Amino acid sequence: MSARSPHPRSVSVSAAQNLPPVYPQRAAWGTAGSLRAWQAAALEQYLADTPRDFLAVATPGAGKTTFALRVATELMARRIVTEVTVVCPTEHLKYQWADAAGRVGLKLDPDFSNSQGNLGASFNGACVTYAQVARSPLFHRHRTSARSTLVIFDEIHHGGDALSWGDGIRVAFEPAKQRLSLTGTPFRSDSAAIPFVTYEPDADGVPRSKADYTYGYAEALADHVVRPVMFLSYTGSMRWQTKHGEVMNAQLGEAMTKDMEAQAWQTALNPSGDWIKAVLGAADDRLTVVRQGMPDAGGLVIATDHKTARAYADILAQITGEDPTVVLSDDDRASDRIAEFSGGTQRWMVAVRMVSEGVDVPRLAVGVYATSTSTPLFFAQVIGRFVRSRSRGETASVFLPSVPHLLALAGELEKERDHALYVPSDDPEDLLEAANRAERASDELAGVGYAALSADATFDRVVFDGDDFGSWAAVGSDEEADFLGIPGLLEPDQVATLLRERQAEQKKSTGKASEARSTVMDSRRRREARKQLSSLVAAYAAKTHRPHALIHTDLRRVCGGPEVARASLEEVEARIVKIQRWFVGRN
Repeated sequence: MSARSPHPRSVSVSAAQNLPPVYPQRAAWGTAGSLRAWQAAALEQYLADTPRDFLAVATPGAGKTTFALRVATELMARRIVTEVTVVCPTEHLKYQWADAAGRVGLKLDPDFSNSQGNLGASFNGACVTYAQVARSPLFHRHRTSARSTLVIFDEIHHGGDALSWGDGIRVAFEPAKQRLSLTGTPFRSDSAAIPFVTYEPDADGVPRSKADYTYGYAEALADHVVRPVMFLSYTGSMRWQTKHGEVMNAQLGEAMTKDMEAQAWQTALNPSGDWIKAVLGAADDRLTVVRQGMPDAGGLVIATDHKTARAYADILAQITGEDPTVVLSDDDRASDRIAEFSGGTQRWMVAVRMVSEGVDVPRLAVGVYATSTSTPLFFAQVIGRFVRSRSRGETASVFLPSVPHLLALAGELEKERDHALYVPSDDPEDLLEAANRAERASDELAGVGYAALSADATFDRVVFDGDDFGSWAAVGSDEEADFLGIPGLLEPDQVATLLRERQAEQKKSTGKASEARSTVMDSRRRREARKQLSSLVAAYAAKTHRPHALIHTDLRRVCGGPEVARASLEEVEARIVKIQRWFVGRN
């Protein structure tokens, strides 16, 4: 076998210059034929100094792959590096990267294994996973040390997923000549440090990640690079039996203890209940409307586990008459199924976590968030699957359960975040944030005895551009249809205008919507007051070592009024004043 050339001739800067900004799909409407403005600016900044470490933060769909491959071809052409290693979160992404690299003559081996030893003579580098590196970091360190290597970390925040992953890539790639880190979600739900990322203290002294170049969702939205997202939330009455045999009732989305919220949420997601069936039906109706302007538009349901994913697929098959694509992590054909769905016209795909991040299926335009995972990181990763725009005017639609934490994340979609290494724990808001990180809050969902008894669905509201539109409407009603029927090809300001019109029509036609909005679920002031009360109760519980439920009971006994779920704004505010007095030792 002949020796492998240290500088493969097939690598083409010219081809990289002509790679579409969002390969493998064409550029969004109005973008340049080669690099977008942010890609060109980031490349210019990088090549000016060619730093050893560079962190580029760009919103999903902005074109991080194209930017990274342009960097790689430039460094190869200048003989600064002779080999490229791409580190990915999943097996599927290895092949996605290899396909994209092949377009610019950069041959990366997606099947490279730890037992293989050396690359084949025809390859310029390899695509590996974080888990693969963690299994044999010294092997990859030896490979990296033997050549002038550029390492591209796709979604670098995964370097903090597990101690072995972070330690693995730190050991393996510390000798690398160049390291280019990419992420679309530069924050984590924990404080695990991310290797090769710079941290600087903020005004409060909290170390936060520092990107070398940032292109956020708000900027990309203004540039028509990504789609705006319309969130449609559904509430409903939940009834379940705990493992102790106690029968519970709750309105999804009302203020309640974290344990109760988790149980109500899980009851809503139960495949045997009416809530998920109604929401999947509404989502399919929305997909039909979107397909009038985007004929190949597809939908994605994110499920909590394999069993529910299969059950949701059965429900969708009954609704649509078409079997959805089901993508499960234990399926050897998972990557093939994703690729087939991406290139086809099938209506629905159901997945657990396989399509939560990095996977390019730009025709996805409608989603159902049917999972109990609620960290900001995971939420952002899921929403990132729907924002990849192919033409101007496309709007994404995501269906959510009316859970306050999820609705808050939906309302803050454009907010930029950095990764904090730690958060002070004395402030009530910090305690509340820490509490929200739990994905499953209650042991009542485990063990023999728990059973979801019933779950009905009611349309709650639309969250768009940080604002709420509409109010309660029965599933299948004309009021719900007004919101589901908003055209899928509109500019963001046109979407907002139509939402305001729908809201005004709903209030005018019923007269009850305004009252429902102000006294039941949809009052922003009341929602904020309940959030503040929940925060104070959490802090007081930490201070006194008493359960949240008992503190709520004491407040209700002293201040009067019903449970928080049915309390008025004035009653909630009175409890806030009372607990604030308790903090300073006053009755």
